[in-house]
Amino acid sequence: MTDYKKDFPLLKNSSIAYLDNAATTQRPALVLEAERKFYEENNANPLRGIYDLAVAATEEYENARECVRKFINAKDAAEIIFTRNTTESINLAAYSYGLEFLGPEDEILVTVEEHHSNLLPWQMVSKRTGAKLKFIECDEKGEISVQAVLAAVTEHTKLAAMTWISNVIGRRNPVAELVSAVHKNGGVVLVDAAQSALHMQIDVEKTDIDFLAFSGHKLLAPMGIGVLYGKKKLLSDMPPFLTGGEMIASVSRESAVYASLPHKFEAGTVNAGGAAGLRAAIEYVKNIGFEKIGKQECELTKLAFSEMTKNPYIHIIGGENPDEHCGIISFTIDGVHPHDIASILNEDNVAIRAGHHCAQPLLAYLGVMSAARASIAFYNTEEDVYRFTQSLNKIRRLMGYGE
Repeated sequence: MTDYKKDFPLLKNSSIAYLDNAATTQRPALVLEAERKFYEENNANPLRGIYDLAVAATEEYENARECVRKFINAKDAAEIIFTRNTTESINLAAYSYGLEFLGPEDEILVTVEEHHSNLLPWQMVSKRTGAKLKFIECDEKGEISVQAVLAAVTEHTKLAAMTWISNVIGRRNPVAELVSAVHKNGGVVLVDAAQSALHMQIDVEKTDIDFLAFSGHKLLAPMGIGVLYGKKKLLSDMPPFLTGGEMIASVSRESAVYASLPHKFEAGTVNAGGAAGLRAAIEYVKNIGFEKIGKQECELTKLAFSEMTKNPYIHIIGGENPDEHCGIISFTIDGVHPHDIASILNEDNVAIRAGHHCAQPLLAYLGVMSAARASIAFYNTEEDVYRFTQSLNKIRRLMGYGE
């Protein structure tokens, strides 16, 4: 296995076994350097000044946009909108598209697996427009079948929202089939790619996705920078999400003419340093390659599965095949609350997540109120996995069960 920890200052300088990568990833040194370099060498307000420093800041910002365009194979850099995170990206689509173009005769289709960030905005749109909110269900292992997708889509489905990879069970969902079915009825599809941007090659042209949202902080980039991709025709017809500085062409006392894409949706001072960090993160990922990233994560996930399934008191949520989990392993331990699991692991300097993972409808559907979650990234090591599983094996004894 390749040792990537050396590229990550926090991991290189710490003994932590960091297994909360589905929540946020660590940042390689070159990402930190890119953000620092922007503020040390190019710090000015992009898009506003005509002096050399402002021009350089604008170039850095727009170069990051072009980098994202290539990363997801969008046609036009104007289709790349910078936001704060996936949540803001989805809300932008909900407020500017959902409220504007959906009505009482329409259906909004989501899956039971959605993160709250890809559910609550559509609940809001449903309540305000009268559009009916419907769910695609999964089976007891969390799989959403193509048959379930096709059965849920109707002629009234005018917007569908689906996570590409579940943040709870790591399963990859049938996005292409959903897009094809919804498009036949003139609807649009938004894909939550928060968990998938680091783990798979995304091609919005090939899959014909209408909207795609992801966050930089789950892609080795700084917090506070996110992306909404939207087809140019859709974005052109949508009103702005936020209004104010820099998103205008002209303003009078009574009205305003909005700027062209993408700036119509980027009101106020932008996160140019974060965009520079995102560009560096994408270049780092591309340099390694998704094949190597996937191979390393899969091997580590298989190792974790092998060790965890030796313990009869540990129950992994989702399918039995580690290849279907994309490094995400949610689980329970008989008689032990997930918060206690996370606290005991923390004593051994192993970091995992515990709770409902912002996916309460899915956990309720699966009959689980709360779960612990270990999420593996390519920079984790076999030592991290062994420390995690060895710590798990002593939890019931520490809780007084004697095992």
